[in-house]
Amino acid sequence: MDIEPLVRIIAIYALPVLFAITLHEAAHGYVARHFGDMTAFAQGRISLNPARHIDLVGTIIVPIAILVLSKLSGGAGLLFGWAKPVPVNFSALRRPRQNMLWVAAAGPAANLVMALGWAALYKADILLPVNYFTEPLLLMGKAGMEVNIVLMVLNLLPLLPLDGGRIVASLLPSRAAWGYAKLEPWGFPILLLLLFTGALAVILGPMVNFSYRVLGTLFQI
Repeated sequence: MDIEPLVRIIAIYALPVLFAITLHEAAHGYVARHFGDMTAFAQGRISLNPARHIDLVGTIIVPIAILVLSKLSGGAGLLFGWAKPVPVNFSALRRPRQNMLWVAAAGPAANLVMALGWAALYKADILLPVNYFTEPLLLMGKAGMEVNIVLMVLNLLPLLPLDGGRIVASLLPSRAAWGYAKLEPWGFPILLLLLFTGALAVILGPMVNFSYRVLGTLFQI
């Protein structure tokens, strides 16, 4: 088997994936600290060091396997992965229900900013004179947009323990939020079921495509 395509895929996606996951998790910790919860800070998890956030299976093995299989098969497999969650003690927040919304939204917001940054790099690379780095940077910029858009949209699904689920819980009345929180143990199994049945790609597809169109319009790419 020719390993050159595999190495090429991994080299292109390595930095975008590491940045996307690391800054997503660090953003949760920074915002939690801002609102009074020092849990992540005390455990050294408010860090831009990827090693502090990497989960061997979720950050490396699963995303690489999905990328390799989808690219080599010519398909458009939905990138899926996870990092070690940044610990947040919501009861330690100054206003737990209200502040939880901002802590949860910080991760997807970080992915949005990174998607914009990769799109700007992609646009700049188009405008600059062609050189040895042109193609790799174009491919990496495209990968950065893809990774961050998918992670942003995925995490905004209203399903606990995803960020979207936390946002919904913070907006619901107290009794309804309590009942909704009881569904959290089922969240990850439901997510995996949606992934393996292909339903997740159907649900996320329109939102991902819309996000691509917005970036394309903003940067004329």
